[in-house]
Amino acid sequence: MGLVEDIIETVKHKASMSKSALLCSPNTRSLRRAVLKATSHDSSYYPPTDKHLSALLSYGNAPRSTASSVISFLMDRLHRTTSSSVALKSLVSLHVIIHRGSFILQDQLAIFPSSGGRNYLKLSDFRDHSSPTNWELSKWVRWCAKFLEQIISTSRVLGCFLFSNSCCLEREKARANASSLLNKDLLGEIDSLICVLEEIGRLPEPLDGNLLVDEVMRLVGEDYWIAVAELVVRLAEFKERLSCLSFAESVELVCALKRLELEGCNENMLLLFGHSKKASAEELLSVVRELEDEVGAVKGGSSSGKEKMAVSGERFMKGSESARYGEPVLKRVNPAIFASNRFESFDVRFSFECESVRR
Repeated sequence: MGLVEDIIETVKHKASMSKSALLCSPNTRSLRRAVLKATSHDSSYYPPTDKHLSALLSYGNAPRSTASSVISFLMDRLHRTTSSSVALKSLVSLHVIIHRGSFILQDQLAIFPSSGGRNYLKLSDFRDHSSPTNWELSKWVRWCAKFLEQIISTSRVLGCFLFSNSCCLEREKARANASSLLNKDLLGEIDSLICVLEEIGRLPEPLDGNLLVDEVMRLVGEDYWIAVAELVVRLAEFKERLSCLSFAESVELVCALKRLELEGCNENMLLLFGHSKKASAEELLSVVRELEDEVGAVKGGSSSGKEKMAVSGERFMKGSESARYGEPVLKRVNPAIFASNRFESFDVRFSFECESVRR
């Protein structure tokens, strides 16, 4: 960027700060200034500093109304600006909130706006015509907005901000609860995580020497490896319950595996995000290939495999019938049916004595 452009961006930043000081109420002035400093016009191709981001994150320890104001100011800044660098800094700030923000800040981000919607960042038509470089940077603004929308959507499916550094305990709980999920719910989580990888695969061309874009790629790289690790856990769970899958569920699982082979662990991803965790990508690819072979063996080969799947489906349906439709909840001898086949080696049966109920 030339000297004239630097002066213009500095003047714009000073004007924004002065406008904030004049128009904002004393209660919200410090919040607005924190947002403006983290998303300033000057140093256009540099990411927000740790100092300014820490100041922004500190409001997550304040009351919920204050955290809500921070998210509202950030969104207002994002939607009003015509500068690609300011928009991308705003998106980086939101991404950092997802990674390092408190639960209150993340919660306010997840419910903004209250009306919901997938494309709520509304940047799909963002264009900065001021210079060729900013025109190229606009591609990153549009892609980053769509990626953050996908992260928030995936977090809603999984029930927690999976990509947050502060949610390690929630991630462990989700992994531990994978065996208790219904097949359709487990498939839904896998589909949502694959959508994250597919969106990463649509990254625009990197801009050499642009540290702001480099910071975006660093944050996205962290999300990529988290998504890979979570997929390995959920796919490994399906290895235990292949014979319990219906035909439709088997088809859905095979489609997910094909998508993963294309986007999950290809060489382009490793080149972008480094080989330091290459073992995780190789583990994912290994699980994908094993599952493909095992699904083919169970559903494609012999008639006995199909019969086994049909019997499992019938048992599942019978085990889920409601007592209000004529059948008692507990019969005299009722085999315990589990979603996962890891308990298949145990012939577990429980005998229940049904006593008459006095009316």
